[in-house]
Amino acid sequence: MSNVISPTLPLTGTVELRTAEGWLAVCAAEELLPGRGVAALLPDGRQAALFRDRAGRLYAIGNVDPFTGAGVLSHGLLGTLQDRAYVASPLLKQRFDLADGHCLDDDSVAVASYPVRVSRS
Repeated sequence: MSNVISPTLPLTGTVELRTAEGWLAVCAAEELLPGRGVAALLPDGRQAALFRDRAGRLYAIGNVDPFTGAGVLSHGLLGTLQDRAYVASPLLKQRFDLADGHCLDDDSVAVASYPVRVSRS
């Protein structure tokens, strides 16, 4: 399963991401605004950042900027580079691929990426 959801219909339901413990409900899909991120505290104490891009696709990556140690990636700016969606850290501006968490500016650095889904109940 990919960590990217590409909806063909308007998003309704609950956004969930998969952790080692299973699927974790994060928020209502309608609450994820296009171009914005939200942070979630995971059961193991780590943080995730969830995003909905302007095309409606959902992504989930780690929220902690590995260059600063601050939990800020959910506040970053979304963009694309050669058809790759990314978030730029609001602190030092390094860009992280939303599909797999790899840093586009430093190949040796990555954040976690998480499978994401929308459950409809």
